[in-house]
Amino acid sequence: MALKSMRGAPRRPTLEEVGAVAGVSRATVSRVVNGSPKASPAVRAEVERAIARLGYVPNRAARTLVTRRTDTIALVVSEPEARVFGDPFFAALVRGIGAAVSMKDLQLVLVMAQGTREHEKVERYVRQGHVDGVVLMSLHGEDPLPGAFVEAGIPTVLVGRPKGDPVVPFVDADNRGGARLAVQFLIARRRRRIATITGPLDMCVGVDRFEGYRDALTAAHIPQRKGLVQGGDFTEEAGHVALTRLLEKNPDIDGVFVASDLMAAGALQALRAAGRRVPQDVAVVGFDDAPLARHTSPALTTIRQPLDEMVAQTSEMLFRQVAGASRTEHVIVPTSLIKRKSA
Repeated sequence: MALKSMRGAPRRPTLEEVGAVAGVSRATVSRVVNGSPKASPAVRAEVERAIARLGYVPNRAARTLVTRRTDTIALVVSEPEARVFGDPFFAALVRGIGAAVSMKDLQLVLVMAQGTREHEKVERYVRQGHVDGVVLMSLHGEDPLPGAFVEAGIPTVLVGRPKGDPVVPFVDADNRGGARLAVQFLIARRRRRIATITGPLDMCVGVDRFEGYRDALTAAHIPQRKGLVQGGDFTEEAGHVALTRLLEKNPDIDGVFVASDLMAAGALQALRAAGRRVPQDVAVVGFDDAPLARHTSPALTTIRQPLDEMVAQTSEMLFRQVAGASRTEHVIVPTSLIKRKSA
């Protein structure tokens, strides 16, 4: 049943016309369209049949005025575009959260924010009511956005534990425990000159994985040497550069824990270029269990982050907040060791 304007062009059916076909009032149609529980199943079914028959599409702007919802979620990542789309960890989280949002018939807006100016733009955008909730990822230092969103009453969940006292709910992997497990595995393989390539130490993920490395050495009574620590930024290039420097300072290293699989891939390249055999000369353990870990040469022993669980926890936590729940939840999901050929 197609509706046409006076000039013959298709036009959008109205709530009144849907109500006339369904035999109910305009107000009842509105309740069904907006998901109100006040409509009975029988009435809802009748209205939905009329909607399908007429090809009715809700006016999103009008619906927003009634419900004060935009049906939009923002995913804010404090990283450059190249890293967001080049790092398998970020790519997997973006895909997972996007799928979860889509299943709720919502829209996802991806926002990348670096520096004070971009943070201010993001804060204005969110405060102006363009989104119903925010997922924040990859915070560096004392990021002001979580506090600003809490102050504005905007549902917010962090992926990753923030520095200091958390003011909003977060979901994180057990980074410290996973790093400790990785180094314990190297120690069990009789490695004693164990180096590490850390992530950025202005991020909790970088600090936690470094602390896990230190925990394992302390428990095994292995002296900690500053020369066995090199910083990185979670990129493949950083892993290559850091491992090259480690070999220059400590040619006798026999094991290395790398704080991400992407950096570990770069480290493996550096070892190969230096003529070191893996794992015979230097055993390597990464972190993330990214898809590339199965395809490095040799295949990478690593710590698995349960990304599916992290995505599910993050999404449900945010949806509960949008529905009116409190913001008190903090979730740490366990990690596990995946044994392959590099260690």
